[in-house]
Amino acid sequence: MENVLTVILAGGKGSRLEPLTRDRAKPAVPFGGVYRIIDFALSNCLNSGFRNIQLLTQYKAQSLDRHINVGWQRFFCRELGECIDVVPPQQRIDEQWYQGTADAVYQNIYAIEKHRPEYVVVLAGDHIYKMNYASMLDFHIENGADLTIGALKTTVEEARSFGVMQIDREQRILGFDEKPANPKTIPGDNEHCLASMGIYVFNAKFLFEQLCKDATNRTSAHDFGRNIIPSIIDTHRVYAFPFRDENRKRDAYWRDVGTLDAYYEANMDLVSVDPLLNIYDEAWPLRTYQPNVPPPKFVFGSESVSDRRGYAMDSVVCGGSIISGGEVERSIIGPRVRVNSFSSVHDSILFEGVTVGRHCQINRAIIDKGVSIPADTQIGFDLELDRKRGFTVTPSGLVVIAKEDLIEPQMTSGKPRVA
Repeated sequence: MENVLTVILAGGKGSRLEPLTRDRAKPAVPFGGVYRIIDFALSNCLNSGFRNIQLLTQYKAQSLDRHINVGWQRFFCRELGECIDVVPPQQRIDEQWYQGTADAVYQNIYAIEKHRPEYVVVLAGDHIYKMNYASMLDFHIENGADLTIGALKTTVEEARSFGVMQIDREQRILGFDEKPANPKTIPGDNEHCLASMGIYVFNAKFLFEQLCKDATNRTSAHDFGRNIIPSIIDTHRVYAFPFRDENRKRDAYWRDVGTLDAYYEANMDLVSVDPLLNIYDEAWPLRTYQPNVPPPKFVFGSESVSDRRGYAMDSVVCGGSIISGGEVERSIIGPRVRVNSFSSVHDSILFEGVTVGRHCQINRAIIDKGVSIPADTQIGFDLELDRKRGFTVTPSGLVVIAKEDLIEPQMTSGKPRVA
């Protein structure tokens, strides 16, 4: 695929995922223990044979840049014409930061043109799904399209957050509405709409022409969904490509983990017996940075008389973690986590390097990287107390502890219990 350049938009603030995005971009947020959100789009690229990638960053990109350098550069060989380049805002064209998705690509048009691609694939870097982009490119070429848009069937309620398309029998797009209050449904199906996935295949020359034209329009928001797509559907060949899931499950899997509760639910699905997302599929491997850590360890419980056991049930436990006399149920335990004796962790997500002291109780919580939980601490039981301690509590009662949050030891019998 030497004539294809993939541009991944990875510069969004991800403000709805705060406090997880206080210090990192949304695509760099951990997912499923060992992965980052960006790993899914990048794995799709490699599995599709797309090996020329530009990753456009903007906000809080340091951890994302580090993840790409240590985890992904090894999959690309520049001597064979392959690359994955992290491209920060360079203000080559404008002194402003990116004003919209189209403007992000336009401000990097110099770097894109240097590759001299025939086709440009534009992706969002913050969605969870499996897809063969090569099939979409083939569809684009076969139909002689100027632009092809990945299309997903959604409910009417969900469609209000997406671009909604109307198509004919040949999949040609006849209408496009960005985040409409009253989405138009699929003919014959009043409960579903056809939504844009934010995945685009452009003829390169056509893309450059439209970006330059949009850049001169002072009334434009410089966004693909709001401006460029509606302006071309009547005059150019614009097609919808129905999402073909590589997840090999009954229902198609695509998640926009844009809120804390949506992020939590998508992670928690992984600990079920038959999760909707198959991360163990060797036919469509998910790649990421794999640190050199020892295997997970579970200690205490083999003694003849003991009131403590280290165990995990219905959980994902990553390498380097030690469950030392504590119990873990229905949780995702990241790398290098330690759960100490007599503690319980239920229905929670613990990021890398979290330490849980003795006699702690944690329920329905997300705890960010490196947080140390003092002995005797309860989280997720008294939500009003959790709010007073400065933790984020979602409408569903999920407690989120950021890296900067300081947790004071709770008192037992007038003094802190020794861990």
